[in-house]
This record gives sequence, structure tokens and C-alpha cells, in this order.
Amino acid sequence: MKRVFITGASSGLGAALAREYAARGAMLGLVARRETVLRELAATLPDSGRHRIYALDVTDHAALAAAATDFMAAAGGIDVVIANAGISVGTLTEIAEDLPQFERVVATNLNATVATFMPFIAAMRRQAQAGERGCRLVGIASVAGIRGLPGAAAYSASKAAVISYCESLRVEMRRDRIAVVTIAPGYIDTPMTQSNAYPMPFLMPAGRFASRAVDTIEAGASYRVIPWQMGVVARLLRLLPNWLYDFAFARAPHKARQGAEVR
Repeated sequence: MKRVFITGASSGLGAALAREYAARGAMLGLVARRETVLRELAATLPDSGRHRIYALDVTDHAALAAAATDFMAAAGGIDVVIANAGISVGTLTEIAEDLPQFERVVATNLNATVATFMPFIAAMRRQAQAGERGCRLVGIASVAGIRGLPGAAAYSASKAAVISYCESLRVEMRRDRIAVVTIAPGYIDTPMTQSNAYPMPFLMPAGRFASRAVDTIEAGASYRVIPWQMGVVARLLRLLPNWLYDFAFARAPHKARQGAEVR
């Protein structure tokens, strides 16, 4: 039985990943801020009594570490940790009031990824030394981290940092036989994307994303864009010279600045 810890589990990608892993027989540790929603989700999962929920903000690193310790004690170890919690909000550098939002996005999307992984690494090392295989640290990035999007500087910067951070960690963990998997979703049909007032190519249902993501995690792939069509688009965008990218995206629609959307 897989033991899986997921942050940002109350809705969107996190909830879809929880449903997919539960359907495959995993024991889950589910983290999000909204306890009522977490309890409602857990109640719908197979073998609901074996899952544990933790209502906390991932920027509270002490609470996150305590949840990790509690889950490992209850589950007898850990197999997969998915740092999925994230927020998205439009930001503009020239507006002073947006700086706290920028800091909040980075704290949630990047710093909390580090804080999510940190308390599990020693246990994963011990398990690997004891001959267990298949430990995974999974960072949920975004295609928005591949090239900077106008009006989404905080989100793009945080997700680009997640990609680079997970790459660094992957190399560090290689000798310990702990796999680090980076998944960069394209447009997935979740509350985060449903407010976007612009076209979203290759929009994928969250359940289909979760199935492909779990297959990717189980395979131990180092990096994957889901859906694959957005991976092709992302590679092409990365190859564009700056002058052409700037020209093409200078008038692209911006993410709304009001509020912050939670994944």
C-alpha cells in the first residue's frame, strides 16, 4: 500500500490526485487550509477511515513538519510526497500594493515546496538504506514557469524556481535512490483556471490529468508536461528568440489582479 502525502488537497489538482491515489489503494495524508472541505473529500474516498487530514497553511512550516511527522508515524513510513499547494494572482511590478501578493505567491509556491519535502527526506533515506525502493518527491510546477507571462510575474517566477529547485534536488537525491519528479501542468480544468477570461488550449479535465500524473510519478520520470501537447508548445516557446517572444506576447491577456486563487 502506497503512503502518499499531498498538499493543496482540498480542491483542483490536489483533490484529483487524492482521488486517483485512493482509487489505487493508497493511504493518504491530505493537507489544506479548509478542514471542512478536507473532511468532505476524505469521506468520498475508498477506505476513508485510513486517510488523515491536516488543516493548515503550508506557509506555517512548523505545522507542516508536525503533520509530516504524524503521518509517517501513522503510516509506518512514506512513499510519495506531492508539493501541490499553490496560488495564482496577477501582479504588476509598478504597483506597490502588489508586492505583498508577490511575496505570498513565492512563499506558497516555492518556499512551501521546500518545507513540504524537508521533513520526509531523512525517513526516505532510511527506507532506501533498508532496501525499500520507489520513494518520490514530486513538485508541481507549471508551463507558466517555462517562459515569463505578462501580468503573471509572481506566478511565472515561482514556478520557474520550482522547476530549477526540483532539478537541483533531483541531482542531490540521486545517490540516495530517491526520485524527484517535476510535473508541469498546462491548462487543467480547476477553480484556478475557470476564472481565466482568455482561450486555454488543450484544456484537460482534472481527473484525466491526475491519472497521467500518477502514472508519471510511479514511473519515476524526472520531468513531464501534462498534457503532452502543451509540452510541445512549451518547447517551441523556449526556442523562440527574445525579440519574437516579446512581440508575440506583448499584448497577451493578463491574469486578474484582484484576490488570489488557491490550488
